[in-house]
Amino acid sequence: MTSRIIALVGSVVVGVAFLCVAGLIALTGAVSACSVAAVPGGAIGRYDVEQRHFAQVIVTVGVQQGIPLRGQVIAVATALQESGLRNLGHLGDRNDHDSLGLFQQRPSQGWGTPVQIMDPEYAAAAFYRKLVTIAGWELMPLTVAAQAVQQSAFPDAYAPWENDAALLVGLVAGGPVDSGDSGAPCVSVGGWTKPVQGGLGSGFRTEGRPGHDGVDIAAPKGSPIHAAATGLVIRVVCDAHLRNGSPYSCDVDGHPVNVAGCGWFVELEHSDSTVTRYCHMLRRPPVEVGQQVTVGQVIGQVGSSGHSSGPHLHLETHTGQPAIDANAVDPVDFFAIRGIDLTAPTPATTGP
Repeated sequence: MTSRIIALVGSVVVGVAFLCVAGLIALTGAVSACSVAAVPGGAIGRYDVEQRHFAQVIVTVGVQQGIPLRGQVIAVATALQESGLRNLGHLGDRNDHDSLGLFQQRPSQGWGTPVQIMDPEYAAAAFYRKLVTIAGWELMPLTVAAQAVQQSAFPDAYAPWENDAALLVGLVAGGPVDSGDSGAPCVSVGGWTKPVQGGLGSGFRTEGRPGHDGVDIAAPKGSPIHAAATGLVIRVVCDAHLRNGSPYSCDVDGHPVNVAGCGWFVELEHSDSTVTRYCHMLRRPPVEVGQQVTVGQVIGQVGSSGHSSGPHLHLETHTGQPAIDANAVDPVDFFAIRGIDLTAPTPATTGP
């Protein structure tokens, strides 16, 4: 299939710093609405209601088919390149042969009938069906995986859309917009939220704690811990032992001297291939490896298991998987570029 770059032309608009997403905060819920603050521009501000709707269709079909977040990002990036996230029909000499729809799929190449291809749900499902037949697609650079599906005359054209695609997937995966205000966490336009409502404590690799690969957020025991962004659960671990190497339970409070380890912790992999780690949970988290969670979903409760002096969330951010010391980055900076200020004082709330 021949591809071309569709220019997204429009005036500068005012974006929204915090997207308010509906739903009851529960073990299977999303975050709810909150106050908004206007800020200039932003990547999401370039996309209108129609384009966001088609991104939502692509993500929804992906979830229905069990496609990981990485695949959803690849699909949205492909649609951005091929059609600008528009359900295009024939455009005369501007159209590539008989290409149609969100992904500019061609009936003559076996993608389906014109009527089928112009159905966005069918087109997304067809894209995913081809994607999963490509061995190792999950580990490929986005443009390589997209090209393996599309067979474009411009194989490198998909790469520039990766960041926007990741933002759109994070944006639409959280749930529908609501005008209420239940006091739930706010979600940035990039699809991220502060995982615990509390004040920032010990920082990232400070002079006094150079091996501290995250930041601590103080909150009362039992406070809900929310997924910072939509993602896939990749680890649920009890990590606690005495300094002499003997095992130690994660279901009781740890100790700042005698006990080592992160206690009960969860790791999530996100659509941009980053990883967040949540440590010192009160008890075994209510999520399982391989489960997809949405931004704001409760994935555990604040505790003091492992190497800990009191209830808090130890939060780590990593630029890739596996999450190791070498790819740990400062969560304050990591969240700031995603629209969330971890340093802002927020009232702590007790959990159940």
